[in-house]
Parts: sequence; C-alpha cells; structure tokens
Amino acid sequence: MSGARRRGAGVSLAGFRRGAGDGEESAARVPQGLIRAARKSGQLNLSGRELTEVPLHVWRINLDTPEEANQNLSFGAADRWWEQTDLIKLNLASNKLTCLSEDVRLLPALTVLDVHDNQLTCLPAAIGSLENLQKLNVSHNKLKDIPHELTQLNHLRSLLLEHNELSHLPDEFGHLVSLEELDISNNHIASIPVSFASLTSLVRLNLACNQLRSLPTEISAMKSKGNPDCTKNYLETIPPELAHMASLEQLYLRRNKLHCLPDLPSCKLLKELHVGENQIEVLTAEHLKHLNSLCVLELRDNKLKSLPDEITLLQGLERLDLSNNDISRLPYKLGNLPQLKFLALEGNPLRTIRKDVLQKGTQEILKYLRSKIQDDDEISSNGELSVTAMTLPSQSKINLHAITALKVLDYSEKQAAVIPDDVFSAVGSNPVTTVNFSKNHLTEIPERIVELKESVCDISFGFNKLSSVSLELCMLQRLTHLDFRNNILTSLPDEMETLARLQIINLAFNRFKVLPDVLYRIPTLETILLANNQVGSLDPLQIKKMDRLVTLDLQNNDLLQVPPELGTCINLRALLLEGNPFRTPRAAILAKGTAAVLEYLRSRIPT
Repeated sequence: MSGARRRGAGVSLAGFRRGAGDGEESAARVPQGLIRAARKSGQLNLSGRELTEVPLHVWRINLDTPEEANQNLSFGAADRWWEQTDLIKLNLASNKLTCLSEDVRLLPALTVLDVHDNQLTCLPAAIGSLENLQKLNVSHNKLKDIPHELTQLNHLRSLLLEHNELSHLPDEFGHLVSLEELDISNNHIASIPVSFASLTSLVRLNLACNQLRSLPTEISAMKSKGNPDCTKNYLETIPPELAHMASLEQLYLRRNKLHCLPDLPSCKLLKELHVGENQIEVLTAEHLKHLNSLCVLELRDNKLKSLPDEITLLQGLERLDLSNNDISRLPYKLGNLPQLKFLALEGNPLRTIRKDVLQKGTQEILKYLRSKIQDDDEISSNGELSVTAMTLPSQSKINLHAITALKVLDYSEKQAAVIPDDVFSAVGSNPVTTVNFSKNHLTEIPERIVELKESVCDISFGFNKLSSVSLELCMLQRLTHLDFRNNILTSLPDEMETLARLQIINLAFNRFKVLPDVLYRIPTLETILLANNQVGSLDPLQIKKMDRLVTLDLQNNDLLQVPPELGTCINLRALLLEGNPFRTPRAAILAKGTAAVLEYLRSRIPT
C-alpha cells in the first residue's frame, strides 16, 4: 500500500469520525458500491442525491483504507482495492449543499469539480490548492463573492459562474492565464477587473445579464475569436479597442442602451452581429462598409426609420432582422443581396410594399424589390453615373457615391481582363481606403494601383487569374488586409516585407507548395489563410517569432507531417489542419480544438 495512504486519527474504516456527527443521513445517500467503483475509475458522480453536506469519506476516498479490506473476503483481480486510482472527477451537482468543506484539499488530483445547482453561498479557500483543476462549475448557486485563492488555479481552463449573486470579481482574476471559457452571466457585476488584459487564452466569454455600463478596454486582449456575449447590460457605447479584435466572428450586444451601431473597422471576419432591443436610430454607410463577411445582422426592436442603400455592401448577408422598428420604406436594391434567405419586417409602418407581398415571405419580397429597381440608364439613388453620349462604358459601372462617401473603389464582378483607366481617374483626390477588384479576369495587378498608396488599407483581388504579385502592390505601405484567394499564385515577392502594417492575408485556393518565406518577415500579421493549396512544409521556428499571429489556416494542403515544435507557438488561437494527409495528430485530437492540438504537439517534442 502506498505510504501516502494513511489512516486519519479517530476515523473509522469507512472514513467517518466516530461520534463527530458527520451527517449519517448524507453518508447513507452515498452507497459503498459507488465509492468502490470510483476508486477504480477515478470518477464519482453524486449528483441529485439531496445531499446537505459531503460525507467525510468522500473527501478522504484516496486516504483511508476501504472497509472491505478488513473483511474476510477473497479478492479477484478486479477488486484489488490497493490499486485504486486518484479521484480526478467529482460531480456534486443538483444537491442541497450550502457550503463546501476545506477538506476539498484532500483531493489534489481533481481535474473536474462540478457543484452547479446547489445553494452554496461561498467557496472554501482550500479551492486554491487544487493545482490540477481544469474545469470548475459552480453555476446556479448563491455565491456573493469569489475567494482570491481561486485565482491561484493556473491550469483552470473552464470556469462557469453563471446564475449567482456576484457583484464583483477579484482583482487578481487575470492570474487565471490558462482560462479558455468564462461564463459570469446572470449576476450583478458592474465592472470588470483591469487584470482581464492577461486572459489572452479566452475563447468563450459570457457577460450577459449583468449591470455593465461599459466594457473595459482590456477585453480586446482576447486575441482569439472570443465571441463575447454582452446581452442585457446597460451598455451605451463600445470601446474602440473592441474594433481591433480582428478574429472576432460573433458579437452579441442585444438588450442594451446603444444609440448607434458600433464601428468595427478591423473586424473583417465578423459573421454575426446581434444588436436587437437597443435604441439605435440611424444606420449609416460608415457602420456597414467594413462588415464584408457579415452573414447575420439582427436589428429588431430598435428605432430605425430607414435603411441606407449601402446595405447592399453586405454581399454575404443571409439573415436580416428589422422587426419592430419605424421603417416606412426599403431601398429597392436590397432585393439584389444574393445570399439573403431570411428577411424579417413585421412591426414596421411600411408604405411601399403591399401587405399581400409581405405575407408571402422573403423571396417574394426580394423579387418585388428587384422589380422596382430603376433601369441602369437612369440616375439611381446611390449616385451612380447615368449613361450619356459623353460617358465611357466603364464609367457607367463606377459607383461614385461609394468613392466619395464610403471611400470604397468597387469594380468587382465585371468580367474585366484589365481595370480601365477611367476607374482610377474617377477616384480623383478622394482618399480611397478599400479597393475591390475581385471576380474579374485579371492576369496582372494594374500599375495605377500605386496611385492609391497614401490611403488604401484593404484590397481584394480574389477570384481572378493572377500568377504573380507586382512590385507596385508592395508600395502600398498602409495595407492592413490583402485578399488574393482563388488565383493561381505560387509565390510572393520578397519586397512584400515592406508592408509593415499588414494584419490579414488570404491566399486560399492558390498553388503554393510552401508557406511563402516573406510572410515570416511581416511581424504585424495576425491571420494567414492558406487553405486549399499544396503546402507540404512550414517552419515552426519562424512561425514562433510571429508573436502577433493568432490564426493559421492550412486546411486541405499536402502536409505529410506536422512539426512538433509548432506546439510551442502559444500565441496561436486558431490552428486549422483538417484535410491534410498526415497521420498524427489524429482527427479526434484535431476535433478538440487548437489548444488540444498544440498541447499534443508539445508532448511529441524530443527531450
């Protein structure tokens, strides 16, 4: 028997203190059969047993000699109690516990502790001694505060605190550096500790149903997708730092006190924006122009009176909820959104669409709107040039309103082999920040692109026939986003390292066989998308030096092996490797997510 397994003074063979009133009733609710099974499996489920306290022999399960050891029984191989396993998972959910004993420290091997749905008013300081704890669920209790000792749990990945009575969090909360999931919804929290800036591993953050009047600037430390849920608070504004969370994919701001849509210029990957039940009165082109990836826009129960023509910039929009606003007319070009499958309009005083059309559903509404669009020959409401005898054909397709008001130069989906000079001439002295030349037949980058170098930040050349990148592009040193997806590129020029502000580059669906060397020399890169190429190797040591890189997509390439050293790239929050021919890591590990993959790779590094 292990020397660590010792008999406590005054403790019976079952682990009870004699005459100590340990709660015979609770003890009786924990059958010895469960205890025996737990010694073998390392897991004990005591949920739903109406326990008012945890019997001492549960806390001492790995310390006391089992009572069956002193019974005159013969043991088979399956019943050798002396080969017991340390308890690693303990489920005490859905009982009637009002407190946890300091004896919890007697279970130092615990990785999972679930005490949700009890009546706990506090947690023991000894919780901080569970150094192996990875998941702690104390939701649906009556906790009023959190012991600062809890912040000593350096390996804690998941902390569920929802539905308690918390009014604040410990200042040391940022010490939980491994935390990936944090749910503090449905409490009374009015402010977030500054130390949140240290929680850079957070992948899921739920702040819903609290009393927050502002979000801390520290929330931007969530470098990964994050997707914070801030539903039902008292937010009136959103900190500008939130706009720099480039990997943000979902943002929940329903039921607050927002008066306008937040500006999110860097959130190029944002797919869902939920801002229903606020006090938003105006939606402008400035709010929409950066949301190129948006699929879901929920604006129900606000005070909108109109929808701008620039809603058509959201070409990927699939769901648009405008229910219960004050909208009296819709822009006819809304009917041209190619992906829109769901449009909710009920509760608006619409005058321009007949009631019978509205009742027929989304597709009929869109069809009706398209039928009302003015001919291209007329001057349309969004400021496009009308075609006259003095107008060149290419000019009739240039949206001057977008150039002047939105700073967007859009000449996409024109089947053009070259970009006409008139397109660049139309820009004039206007400072264009976004250029979209995607879905044409371009074989080279137009030389006149360099004329935009003083202002352009975002360029898309996706879905063309480019086989090389010109040096003119390398002169656009304000670039932060560059999209070359679906071309026939095999390399990038070394001169691209002068793009000292580049944050996101999309090279998916090209013909790269290696990760281009020049990317290693652009330290500002946060996202590299290289899916569906022929990449067969990469340099993990160079990737490790890219300390801002949080997303690396290498899906569907030709990687025969994944270098274990890639596991040391701890800044990575999204490492996508599915669809490659390597054998390890196996699919089951990939399915667990980036943190699990990196941990696996680190375990394979030769020592």
